[in-house]
Order: sequence, then structure tokens, then C-alpha cells
Amino acid sequence: MTIRQQLEQEEMTRLSPYAAKACQSAGREHPISDDELRTCFQRDRDRIIHCKSFRRLKFKTQVFLSPVGDHYRTRLTHTLEVSQVARTLARCLRLNEDLTEAIALGHDLGHTPFGHIGENALKRLLPGGFHHNRQSLRMVERLERDGQGLNLCKETRDGILCHSGEKTPSTLEGWCVRRADRIAYISHDIDDAIRGGILKEYELPRSCVTVLGKNHGERINTMISDVVNASMDKNEITMSPEVSDAAETLRDFLFEHVYMDDWRKKEEERCGYVVSALFDHYMSHPEQLPGEYLEINYLEGTEQAVCDFIAGMTDRYATVAFQQLFVPKAFSKY
Repeated sequence: MTIRQQLEQEEMTRLSPYAAKACQSAGREHPISDDELRTCFQRDRDRIIHCKSFRRLKFKTQVFLSPVGDHYRTRLTHTLEVSQVARTLARCLRLNEDLTEAIALGHDLGHTPFGHIGENALKRLLPGGFHHNRQSLRMVERLERDGQGLNLCKETRDGILCHSGEKTPSTLEGWCVRRADRIAYISHDIDDAIRGGILKEYELPRSCVTVLGKNHGERINTMISDVVNASMDKNEITMSPEVSDAAETLRDFLFEHVYMDDWRKKEEERCGYVVSALFDHYMSHPEQLPGEYLEINYLEGTEQAVCDFIAGMTDRYATVAFQQLFVPKAFSKY
């Protein structure tokens, strides 16, 4: 018996009846031979960690654009915090932690430069709109590995697609990531806003503080513990009404006082202009796209190719590309 087979056998006896089991996976679009050491979900996790789009997350905005300071979250640190929360939920509920981790690590691979500002800009520019969860799925199915994709299991791809949006996950592991994403950003966006001087701790809604806790650690622990207690031995991942209401109120507060504050509105105009200018330029000059996007331009159209190129950019890549295309260079005599 291989190590993988031992792990699969152990899953069958240890995990909840509601958990996804590696040996029962619906498989990959392109079948491959089994690994002797790792289950299929462990291989998915490793494929995501080693892909280029995962590495680019370190230079993509979470909330603050190119912050001057080492302790603000980026899209990469957000992803790692989501993974930690989701794995804790999965472990406590006896769900498949490997599948949960794979979904969490891949859930934001398709996010644009400049965070949701870039996403909103592309949404306005594309006739069919733009959704980062769909782009994350496209990243692992179509764009990674020079157009071959990562060939992930169906359960992993479903969780990546359904971590946000109207369509809900088909596995409880996917639901763990969907809950963890919201828990993580509500908690750490407050932490970053306080660090950046946008909020004061005492300005948070008193009703939310009473229920969730007075600091970052207390709030995140309250929400995780509540999900575990409300979901134990159930075929759903849920929250108690009291904690859910407090979390939603806090989220609404963040939208009003952090995500839509005056400083951010000004930066949104600038970032939106950068994304729009790049989009218009490459729509008019698709021949200037990098080689891997020329095939997409030929097979799927210019809009799709330009969308894929811009969505994959980091903040700094988009800024440099804009400067090279539109900002005059000073004359230098040699």
C-alpha cells in the first residue's frame, strides 16, 4: 500500500460523512496517473503554490494601494489568512483540510491589479462584465502553464469559482473558504484601516464590538468559533444569527468608512484611468500583447486576450506599463 493509499484510507475513517474524500474525487479534466505520496487534493494545493499567478499576489492590492509600510496586507497575505481560517474550520469540523487549503490558495488568482478598483474598472469596460472569481477559475483552467492550465480536480475548481458570487459551492470545504474569505477580510481590513489612521478603534459600531470583540484577535476568534459551533455535525457551514448580523453590520461599516472614503475615491479615479487606458491601447494594438495572449486573441477574441493580460498584471506592472506607453521620457544625450 502506497503512502497516498494510506492517507486516503485514513480519510475514510477519520473525516465527517459530509467531507469530500480524495479517493471519491470527480477527477480532473485530463486524467493523470496517481502519485505515490500525495492525494489528488494535496497535488492541487502544490500546483497552485508553485504557479506564477500565486507568486504575483504579493504585488497586488488588498485594500491600500502600494502602502508605505511593511505590515499592510497584500492579496498574498490575505490569501494566506483565508487559508488559515478555512483550514481551522475544516479541521474542527472533520472536513478535508487539503481540499480546503487548495481552494483557499487559489481563490484570488484571477484578481486584478489595484484590488476591487481594478475589478470595477474591467467590469465597466467589458460588455459581459468581469468577476474575479470567474477569472480565478480561468487562470487555473486556461491561462497557467502557458495555456495548459493546472488541470485541478473538479472539487477544487468548483470551490475557486464559488468562493464568491451567486453560485454556491458544492462541497462543505468550498463553503469553509467562502466563510473564511469574509471572516478574514472583515478582520484584517479593520486592522489595516486602524494602522493607517483611517479608523480609530472606538469608532467601530458598539453593537458589533459587544458581540464580536474589542480587537482583531477577539473578533476573528469569535467568528471562527461561532461557525464551528453552528455547523458541527451538520451538512452546512453557517453562523448563528447574532454573530452573522454583527459581521454584516461591520462589513457595511467598512464599505462606508474605508472602502468608499474620500481618499480612496480619488485613488479609484486614478487607478480606473490606468486600467482603462491600458485596455483601450491594447484593444487598438493587440499585436503588442505578449506572445501567450496572441493565441487567445486569435482563438477567443481581442477583448478576452486584453482582459486576461490586464487581470494578470500586478499593481507595479500596470503602473510601469502605463508610464512606458503614455508618460513622456526625458531626453538624455549620450
